[in-house]
Amino acid sequence: MANYYLDIETTGLDPLKSKIVTIQYQKLGMDGEPIEELNILKSWDSSEKEILIEFSKMITTNVWDFIAHGYNLKFEHDFFYERCKANGLEPIDILGRPHVDLHPIGIMMNGGNFKGSGLDKISGKQGNGMDFIEAYCHDDYEKAEAYIIREAREYIKLYCFLKKEMPVLLGKFREVL
Repeated sequence: MANYYLDIETTGLDPLKSKIVTIQYQKLGMDGEPIEELNILKSWDSSEKEILIEFSKMITTNVWDFIAHGYNLKFEHDFFYERCKANGLEPIDILGRPHVDLHPIGIMMNGGNFKGSGLDKISGKQGNGMDFIEAYCHDDYEKAEAYIIREAREYIKLYCFLKKEMPVLLGKFREVL
């Protein structure tokens, strides 16, 4: 079983009109901590099609070889599907295989409210995707990569915290039963 943090950065929110700019993934240990370096596939070094081809090599027929961990993986899934089609590639299916999406937990942590449940609202993540887009549009790739690294670090902090605390919460709930 191979667990990977997964995220993408895009030029916008519409997978039919916007492009994938980066795909980032990092192998996680069973404790949730990274056990490999963060991989960032960057379209500015090649193309959207090339990074999709490179990433698709991670998605094998054995569904346990790449278990995506992320925040709102439907966003990644929809972009992978549409952008692969646009580039004449077989769509990458993230949600049709085992995955761990923390966004529903973020919604619950936010009192059941969607508004205000973004990773930047419930963790130490500074800024949002617009910060990345601004850096990318100004060819400030160093700033864009710094955003990606910070986001990965904050997701992993949240994941490790929840991995430790959720069993405790389950124990408290069972006491109430």
